[in-house]
Amino acid sequence: MSTSTDGKAARELVLTRIRDDERFLLVTHEHPDGDALGSLIGMHGLLSALGKRSEMFISSEDLPLPREYRALPLEPLITQPPEDIAERTVIFLDCGNIDRIAAEELRGGAHLLNIDHHHDNTGFGTLNLVEPTASCTAEIVWDLMGGLGVVPSPAVAEALYIGLITDTGRFMYENTTPRSHRMAAALLEAGVEVPIVYRRLYEDMPTGKLTLLAMALAQLQRYDGGELTMASLSAEDFRSAEAEESYSEGIIDQLRALQGTKVAALVRELSSGERKGQHKVSLRATGDDVDVSVIARAQGGGGHRRAAGFTTGLDGGELVAFLRVAIAEQLHPERNGRAAAAPA
Repeated sequence: MSTSTDGKAARELVLTRIRDDERFLLVTHEHPDGDALGSLIGMHGLLSALGKRSEMFISSEDLPLPREYRALPLEPLITQPPEDIAERTVIFLDCGNIDRIAAEELRGGAHLLNIDHHHDNTGFGTLNLVEPTASCTAEIVWDLMGGLGVVPSPAVAEALYIGLITDTGRFMYENTTPRSHRMAAALLEAGVEVPIVYRRLYEDMPTGKLTLLAMALAQLQRYDGGELTMASLSAEDFRSAEAEESYSEGIIDQLRALQGTKVAALVRELSSGERKGQHKVSLRATGDDVDVSVIARAQGGGGHRRAAGFTTGLDGGELVAFLRVAIAEQLHPERNGRAAAAPA
């Protein structure tokens, strides 16, 4: 049964659960990003400091991780739900919807703690600590550490810092707050070496990643006066560039930066897994006049107001039509969502 309380009350209930329980399993969403992984490691560090038994779960389908995250300390890591799941408290981190969890067995824990910052979180936990004003889920974990008197180790501080800078776009997005910078300062004091982190995440680029960026920009399309800026990458593009699937990360930011863009979309054909042949769509909005999470939810996805995504079986033409109508419905409601017929 889900527990709905205000933020302060939910925080106290979560702190109590952490103090009282002894065995935990930590879970995050499929295709984990920097905030998901940073929150996972941060929570494990918190529980370990308190002498609790804790393991992190990532599905084997999501391994290996993108190269920029492979140095993160993900031990002890398991890839299959444990047999004693019913005896553990399961903490879901950075997961707005339980359907984004690959293994259904993980829903059978003794308690389900849902810790997240997505504004469209479905409140699926037996206890929900959802703080949409937090810049990232890592910020909530950092706050819980403070509430329990735990100082992060340098390795845990680095993981939390990665969660912070990836979800705030290196402090460029609208979710950046004074508290974000206070958190960053505290993590630096705990031992984060900023140049090393930035080089690992944003530099030291493999050739295939740069080749893939060139391919995406070469296929760039703009619709409706540039309101939608879009690029697509096929499975063959990845093979030709000798690029891993994670190499497409960051391309969406180049599209978003193009003058006049209201919504940027990167469409990537999936080449493996159960959804092979479908398209993963990343969306970014440049302002508050379009809520891309609404668009993503219409296709079974979700996210934030300015950053969201979904996976779809729509073909190229159908997807373009859907996006143009969905954007127009928010930007030009007087048109009843009818987008123009030809690229502009």
